[in-house]
Amino acid sequence: MPEAMGDKPGGALPLCASAELEESGKAHVFDVLLWRRPARAFALRFEGRVVAYMNRCAHVPTEMDWRPGEFLDDERRYILCSMHGAIYEPSSGRCVGGPCPGARLMPVPVVESAGQVFWTPTADIAPVVFDNPA
Repeated sequence: MPEAMGDKPGGALPLCASAELEESGKAHVFDVLLWRRPARAFALRFEGRVVAYMNRCAHVPTEMDWRPGEFLDDERRYILCSMHGAIYEPSSGRCVGGPCPGARLMPVPVVESAGQVFWTPTADIAPVVFDNPA
C-alpha cells in the first residue's frame, strides 16, 4: 500500500506537506466532488499514519468537525461527530459508539512520500476542477 520514498503514486494528487499533520492534531480539510457534487474530505495523522475520510457522518450525511479541522474528541483518541455524537476509530473509520455502530466513514486513499501527502481520486471521489479565467 505505501509507496517507496520519493515515488509519487500513479494518479495521486498533492494534498499537503507531511509536517502539516501533527500526531492526533488538527486535520487538513479539502474540497472534492463526491458523486459529482461538492463535498469536503479530511486527512489527519493518527498513530503515526495518515488517514483520510469524507467529512460525512455515517449516521446522517452531515459534516462532522467541531471547528474547521477539529474532528478528534478531547482525549484525541476518536473521531467524533459534532452533530450526532457518533464515535469513530481513526485508524479504520469504523463507528464504535453512538447512532451508527458498525458503519464506517468513507475512506479517501492517501499515501505519504518524500515529505508530502497525496490523495488518489476514486470512481466516487473526484478532484474539484476550478475554472481558470484567462
